[in-house]
Amino acid sequence: MAVLKNKSLFFTTSPRTPSKMIPEIKLLHEKFSGNEWNKSTQEKFIEELATSSFFEGKGSPSDKAFSARDRINRAPKALGFVDLSPRISLTEAGELLVYSKRPHEIFLRQLLKYQLPSPYHKENIDVQGTFYIRPYLEILRLVRTLEFLTFDELKIFGLQLTDYRKFDEVKNKILNFRDEKEKNKGRYKKFADDNLTSAIFDIYSDRIASGKTKTRETKDSSIKKFVSTQKKNLRDYADACFRYLRYTGLISISQKNRSISVFEDKKTEVDFILQNVNRNPVFINDYEKYKIHLFSKVEPKLYTDNKENLIELLTKTYSLTKSELLEKEPEELKDIRDEIAQKHKENIISKQITQIKSYSLYSDIINTFNDIKNNEYYDTPLMFEYNTWRAMTMLDGGKIKGNFRFDDSGQPLSTAQGNMPDIECDYDDFSMSVEVTLQSGQRQYESEGEPVARHYGQLRKRLGKDTYCLFIAPIINPAVIAHFFALNKMNISYYGGKSKIIPMDLDSFINLIENSYRCKTQPNSSNIRQLLDTIINFSETAENEESWYSYIQTCTINWLIDI
Repeated sequence: MAVLKNKSLFFTTSPRTPSKMIPEIKLLHEKFSGNEWNKSTQEKFIEELATSSFFEGKGSPSDKAFSARDRINRAPKALGFVDLSPRISLTEAGELLVYSKRPHEIFLRQLLKYQLPSPYHKENIDVQGTFYIRPYLEILRLVRTLEFLTFDELKIFGLQLTDYRKFDEVKNKILNFRDEKEKNKGRYKKFADDNLTSAIFDIYSDRIASGKTKTRETKDSSIKKFVSTQKKNLRDYADACFRYLRYTGLISISQKNRSISVFEDKKTEVDFILQNVNRNPVFINDYEKYKIHLFSKVEPKLYTDNKENLIELLTKTYSLTKSELLEKEPEELKDIRDEIAQKHKENIISKQITQIKSYSLYSDIINTFNDIKNNEYYDTPLMFEYNTWRAMTMLDGGKIKGNFRFDDSGQPLSTAQGNMPDIECDYDDFSMSVEVTLQSGQRQYESEGEPVARHYGQLRKRLGKDTYCLFIAPIINPAVIAHFFALNKMNISYYGGKSKIIPMDLDSFINLIENSYRCKTQPNSSNIRQLLDTIINFSETAENEESWYSYIQTCTINWLIDI
């Protein structure tokens, strides 16, 4: 049971991306159902997970039992997808999440039932009476009522909404913030940070007054360290809330990745939820009744559970005739809706690709990379993948596939799964995987070294053609350079010979984009391959990895200069 100790909203942060919990829940169900959720089972679960094709990590952690609880006891349990007591089992809701074709629908139901407090989340005596809310329901209400909600607004004010009866108070704080923001356009970052600091002092006034400012991560009990830690925590909770709401399919994100709103064609569905879903937490002290309520696959009712509503939605939004829909079952109607939405999304992405290839988005792509370097986005890793896909698409010459997910408006939704490259480039006579990371230092080597090489090998085997890999990060760690330099010299049967992996810092990659824009004729796949071959060939004679990496940087500066 989790204990609520702070006077701000709590959102589960593990896993960060909702879709990534699905294969892990499936593994738990298929391998361990019927077992007790004890230390032994937890350790065996992590051992199985470490060998799975979808696992993202660097092997088995030192504390396997803790890692298992971190993955399963948080979102999967809290949202009612698994029951761990008395033995491991998949709930009704979990069954639909894992095996149905509309996991986002059951995910929405579960978010609407998540409440504080609950038998799973009890209040510490220091915060008794603080919480009385269904957090995702009320944040969704804020988004709809205010028309949009920025990441900063959620982080500073939305997380203060611990009791739904404070809704108007929090809403008015946000409106006042927006008014004041207009007066602070030239100094917004400082303005927002000052408001966040002030909010922390308000939220934690009792702890600060009593001197309880030491956090478990450090021995430092200074106010400065305490405020810094709470800022990070609030950011993590706001990030998790954004991600989980977006997975429902109801929420759109702005192109600049800084605010969310309700999709225009989903407003009727959201309004139905806000009018009909109970705002009060239920069965707070009744563990068994709460589990029955939480595990249900049909509660709360959604707008699209009603056949007449579905028909009305399809006729109004997609111009279908009522007569051709009356004989169909609700699930068939949902299939029709999903097929139309998928085609609509594909058309949006296709138009976006046409724009990108024309270089009309060149300035936006360069500016986005600069914003990424300055960590301007709430989900910078996702924007890094998305913008690199746009940049590779602009270089043209092949089929460029981003393995991240798009939402219905063609905006990036979630990063690529762990068992595939971030981006795959398929050219006529060769292919290339592209991997991006914001990791730096030793963690870059530990987290990326093996997966990058594995994805490269898998792509080469799957496509059966000569393959390269481009590894991009704002700063490349020397250990990563040395690792790939050595790997490229080794004859490995898994790769069909020597690997061809090229580490490149983001500034060097931007050089390639800028040179392609200035070039008199648009570059093609031959130009790209010539660059890759030049870099790989030099690694054969380079004195060491440092001279090779210096050569890579020089090549990016000079690429296409003579064309």
